[in-house]
Amino acid sequence: MAKFKYIGKYVDPNTDFGWKLYFGREENKILLIEFLNSLFEGEKVITDLFYKSVEYDGDQEDMRRVVFDLHCIGLDGELFIIEMQQLFQEFFRDRAVYYTSRLINKQLPRGKKGNDYCLPEVYFIGVLEFKLDGDIDALPMRKTDRPYFYDVALCDKDTHEIFYDKLGYKLVSLPMFNKKPTELHTIMDQWLYVLKHLSTMDKLPSFLDKRIFGLIFEVGEIGKLTEEDRMSYESSLKHKRDAESVFNSALRSGQAKGLAEGMAKGMAKGMAEGMAKGIAKGMSEGMTKGMAEGERKKALETARKMLSKGFEREDICDITGLSIEEIAKLK
Repeated sequence: MAKFKYIGKYVDPNTDFGWKLYFGREENKILLIEFLNSLFEGEKVITDLFYKSVEYDGDQEDMRRVVFDLHCIGLDGELFIIEMQQLFQEFFRDRAVYYTSRLINKQLPRGKKGNDYCLPEVYFIGVLEFKLDGDIDALPMRKTDRPYFYDVALCDKDTHEIFYDKLGYKLVSLPMFNKKPTELHTIMDQWLYVLKHLSTMDKLPSFLDKRIFGLIFEVGEIGKLTEEDRMSYESSLKHKRDAESVFNSALRSGQAKGLAEGMAKGMAKGMAEGMAKGIAKGMSEGMTKGMAEGERKKALETARKMLSKGFEREDICDITGLSIEEIAKLK
């Protein structure tokens, strides 16, 4: 495998290896607990987590290449699907709902009689490296001062009261998070800043809470990785960059195609509008010219009759609108 000329000082958390290093290892689970608590913002406090194996149940492998999952159980029995996803998927929302529904379904005892449907809390946590709504500029802005954070729950559309408080989706769009160090007012802000910028940092900055983030900077030093882990990280980093390259190429190709199609449509529309205007103008001018010629012919005939009856030329001019020269030519 080719070595990277520069891979930074700290492991990129937005890679499969990095995601699992920081959040998927038992010895580092305090990092995941702190991150989740920052997203819940006091709504609930997670004191401990237990990892469980991830099951895909029929998911196509090629659709999992850029999705990194963790499944955890909270101390009070809460179930968490925690996912970092690199590339945009058209049916992302459908898949998130499908995963949580499947997880809920698995909690029902098979063959049990009665109406015991008491279920544990289930949460889907998504860290996304794309704008959830695609081209955000083409859509109305969300009415929030945190356009990067989606906090979703089942609620009544009229009263906005929570209908069911044991199912939730907390989604973060890293491209929409553009806060500067002076604007990091919450622990969530600090976490999102770290997730977005850690791979380009060279030390723990003073504006981050050392008590919370000291461990992630300690764990993430590439120089402390074993040779095996370093090779795994380089492979994961290559995979991330290859995926981004393919996606960006497809995006550029799509944009070029869209531009060409837009220009073609614009030209066709312009030509059609030009032809329509030309035809309308020609018809209008033709009708005007035709009417003018008809009126002149009628005026000349009237002038001839008046001359034959002995009318003065000045009187004929006044009545027909013809000039003295035009009337003189009639003789």
